[in-house]
Amino acid sequence: MPDQKPSPVLKPVPTSSRFGFYSFVGLIVFAAVVLAYRGWSAEGEAAQEAPIAEPQTSSMSQSFTLDNGLKVVVLPDHRAPVVTHMVWYNVGASDEPEGKSGIAHFLEHLMFKGTHKIAPGELSKIVARNGGQDNAFTSQDYTGYFQRVAKDRLSLVMEMEADRMTNLVLTDAEVLPERDVVLEERRARTDNNPSALLGEQMSALQYPNHPYGIPVIGWPDEIAALTTQDAISFYRAHYSPENAILVVAGDVTMEELRPLAEKYYGVVAPTGDVKPRVRTTPERLSAAQRVVREDARARQPSLSRMYMAPSYHIDHAQGAARELMTNMLGGGATSTLYRRLVVEEQVAAAAGAWYQSGGLDGGRIGVYAVPRPGVALDELEAALDNALADFIATPPEQSQLDRAKSLLLAETIYSRDSQQDMARLFGSTLTSGGTIAEIENWEQEIRNVDLAAIQKAARGAFDLSQSVTGWLQPAPTTPVISEQEEL
Repeated sequence: MPDQKPSPVLKPVPTSSRFGFYSFVGLIVFAAVVLAYRGWSAEGEAAQEAPIAEPQTSSMSQSFTLDNGLKVVVLPDHRAPVVTHMVWYNVGASDEPEGKSGIAHFLEHLMFKGTHKIAPGELSKIVARNGGQDNAFTSQDYTGYFQRVAKDRLSLVMEMEADRMTNLVLTDAEVLPERDVVLEERRARTDNNPSALLGEQMSALQYPNHPYGIPVIGWPDEIAALTTQDAISFYRAHYSPENAILVVAGDVTMEELRPLAEKYYGVVAPTGDVKPRVRTTPERLSAAQRVVREDARARQPSLSRMYMAPSYHIDHAQGAARELMTNMLGGGATSTLYRRLVVEEQVAAAAGAWYQSGGLDGGRIGVYAVPRPGVALDELEAALDNALADFIATPPEQSQLDRAKSLLLAETIYSRDSQQDMARLFGSTLTSGGTIAEIENWEQEIRNVDLAAIQKAARGAFDLSQSVTGWLQPAPTTPVISEQEEL
């Protein structure tokens, strides 16, 4: 499925920073925007990244590279005899050929259609029969596949995953019905969801000349036109050991994993078809953009705004300050926006902010608010603008910064309690231009941020000319009306 990292959809959502912390922001429109954009995951990567030296050991991980170019990361966690096995490919929706939107996500579905050794659909059944779980995800910048199994079943899933790395068998009989499945997935997740449709419109306006403006799941007409040959061509162009990262977290050591990696993955020959990625930084907008969407299916009005911002990969030096600044602005019930709009002025039922920090080509900072009954969206937007202006102009207090640091660092510790979260943290970082050292040093970078850095981040974050504002309003008499305009 399109990668929903960092946010489960349609409920108060934890937005994961690229380095693994979670801050609750709770807006349905933001969840839809994440669905339309996928970056965040969540959920990018760089094929040009320098190889991991072998072997390499740190406080959290061990790593090495096989002769065929496959990078391997081991995250030992011996509390239970369980492992999480993930294979990440340096390819996502933003690497698709023009006019073939959705092919990366479509191929993710097709990777379960079997090889000469495993019948279509059997891989998941085998994992389930052995007491495990499996799934896959696609973002703008990466595609990943994972299994969570008992330690003594690790070799089984490694063998199957290595087999489908280059031996996938695709025919019209398997591909074309699955295309209909993807179209139905789009109808269910996007076309029948007003906030998801708003998110798609906002992303398209934010990135008019960049793949981030195209939804991961693809445009309906282009999905419907995808063919078996399209899938085979995309598979051959991107699925190869030198374009992948294996991450294994759990009850395993490098000494145990390396022979298994060499046995199952080391024999997979590089296809020789993978070319260097060609990626660009999104262009600046010429003016602020606005979307007003009226839909009879919308249950309540909402306001959201997204500003273009550098990701960690683009501007690592300011990433930690931008992370903390956003948390102070709208990271929970003690944040500036919540206190101002919900508690003091009582114009909003919910308000917050988020930083989409993990994109290979760039990121975004977002703010949102849901009006209280009887409060018009233009009144709410004026209150939001005033709150942002005061936040930028008013020097932050040390107590606010200390609270934000404590929250992020505590949530980072809690997230490390999850094997799967740790594997996703390393996989998503390494496939979005980051390094193991950056993961290791993130906590210290957060601790080093001072008040001057926070104010600098605030002053540079909210350029209205680089924003898209979205209104979602119920429309009881008109099924769907959508309009776009420049401010």
